[in-house]
Amino acid sequence: MKKFRYPLYTLVLLTAVACDKDSDKQYPNSLRSISHTMVMVDAEMNLSDNATYIWSMEESPSQEYTLANTTLKTASFVAAEAGEYMLQLTAKDKGEVYSKSVTVEISATTSKLSPYIAKVYDFVPSVGQFTNEMPTYNDGDTKADIILEVEKNIAGEKSSGMVSLGGFGGYVIFGFDHTVRNIVGKRDIRVIGNAFYLPGVESSGSCEPGVIMVSYDANKNGEADDQWYEIAGSEYYNETTIKDYEITYFRPDSESGDLTKYIRWEDNQGGSGFKSKNNHHSQSYFPSWISDDKITFKGTLLPNNGVNTSSDPLYELWVLSKYGFGYADNELNKADDSAFDISWAVDSKGAKVDLAGVDFVRIHTGVNQECGDIGEVSTEVSGAYDLHLKKEVVDSAR
Repeated sequence: MKKFRYPLYTLVLLTAVACDKDSDKQYPNSLRSISHTMVMVDAEMNLSDNATYIWSMEESPSQEYTLANTTLKTASFVAAEAGEYMLQLTAKDKGEVYSKSVTVEISATTSKLSPYIAKVYDFVPSVGQFTNEMPTYNDGDTKADIILEVEKNIAGEKSSGMVSLGGFGGYVIFGFDHTVRNIVGKRDIRVIGNAFYLPGVESSGSCEPGVIMVSYDANKNGEADDQWYEIAGSEYYNETTIKDYEITYFRPDSESGDLTKYIRWEDNQGGSGFKSKNNHHSQSYFPSWISDDKITFKGTLLPNNGVNTSSDPLYELWVLSKYGFGYADNELNKADDSAFDISWAVDSKGAKVDLAGVDFVRIHTGVNQECGDIGEVSTEVSGAYDLHLKKEVVDSAR
């Protein structure tokens, strides 16, 4: 696999003065970083657990910045323009007031940033009719080979391919060559899929929603191994949506025979059954580069969105309806709802989180439904990009 170069993440402490107990005392501090890179700005005050903190911007050379977690001990900051940004912290503890100014010196990145996907970190499709076809599996391919093929398909400005995530749980993880800023009131990232509408059917046709999760490189190692946050789309609070759903698929004993009982599955809701193989795709639906006899997927399960609208028992017309907002492959690519706002992110308990920006995106197929002759609901991804670097403005209204 080709090597990938990342912007140099630097967070250099120039001056740090420990906090004593003198109220209204200034504690100067300076940090250095580069544009479009997350900076964590810590109070570095030895106060009690009951202390309160308020961060604000005192002076800035540009309004192109995002300051988040402004009521926590550690704030997060991303700036798009070079210059010196002066942050002000006011802390209160046990009747005392403490203040601190922090200068964040931002230098311009030495390389031209791209708004598009820069790297694919992981790809594990679920079972499905396009598994081993999108991308194509060739005998002997390893997981690294497949990930490289996925990257060729969906990364960069001229990406023209597409990958299928298969049925529920199949996922892809990708990232950018910079931190995508979370701009208040604006959507931040657009995901390109292949959703379309049937003629004369409003907001319906082939919409195969994928659940989106985001993360930032908190440990600064350039890997997508930090905490994930889910984009709370329109179905997040739907009472039929299942959080922490888990399903296991078992490798088929044969690629022929009774294909209505092709791949056995079990879930953590007491369900079990078989996935079928259709007449349109004869290859194995189980990822061929995986040596294990079973694969397990976990994540939020959305309600079924496919309905057979035909009244003729000999003819099927499946319509897969669009969900409101916040999902991949759920809307026409130029429509507002193919883009999402980082501000919609929540933690594992459903609490909203305040993110200054994100470095990584994870998408998994959110629906577990078979739709007759057209097969399973399977999220497809063709690319993604930072709306702000593309100069596309999409309000976060929904």
